[in-house]
Amino acid sequence: MAVYLIHFLKINQLTNNHTYMNSLRSVFSIVLIALGTFFLSSCKDDPSPEPVVSVTFPNLAADPPTGFNPNTGAPIGTTNKFTFFSFKNGGIVDHVDSASGKWDLGFRATTIIVNGTTSGPGTSQAQIVSGVFDELKEAPLDGYKSDNDLHPVAAAPNANLAIPTGSGIGWYTASGGAPGTPTITKPIAGKIIVVKTSEGRYAKMEILSYYKDAPANPTGTEPSRYYTFRYVYQPNDTRSFE
Repeated sequence: MAVYLIHFLKINQLTNNHTYMNSLRSVFSIVLIALGTFFLSSCKDDPSPEPVVSVTFPNLAADPPTGFNPNTGAPIGTTNKFTFFSFKNGGIVDHVDSASGKWDLGFRATTIIVNGTTSGPGTSQAQIVSGVFDELKEAPLDGYKSDNDLHPVAAAPNANLAIPTGSGIGWYTASGGAPGTPTITKPIAGKIIVVKTSEGRYAKMEILSYYKDAPANPTGTEPSRYYTFRYVYQPNDTRSFE
């Protein structure tokens, strides 16, 4: 009888131990699931910021001519089309997407349009600020204009543009142009174009050259309407360029 009792107690103890171990395993599984859910939630709520993009973009063709009229010097063979650029993608946007918000700026000769209001379906805006490019650490909070701004630069060609054209008015000066003398277009030093994109992101841009391969001292005889510019694009929800 005593032997049977001892045997029963051993079986009961084993059963209790088995139940206890199962309980521990269940608790451990619940803890693991809870921790996994917490970490996944934390990752979604606090994603790592994307790196700031700093690029020099060469030779963006802005409707370059195929030749010049020998009598007047006027360019010939142009298409009158803009070349569209996206800071987010860091490249040219195809013309089939011209009626979309995929581009930020459009380039044609010395004219630069901003995707918004009269120039496109986006809500991008821009402004020109004076200063040293590398020292502009943060995009301005306000002062941006769209391409049909109600208070444009007076008497400027295309004065309804956020980035106005005209020698000495916007981003460049144009000299020469007399019969037999080519016009030389040069960016104005210290003019920084700051763009607020349709997505609420910011970019600063400095135009370095208007001629192909960015000659240091252009004579006006080089192929023109080729922009070389540098820019910094902030892909995160901040105005900082660092």
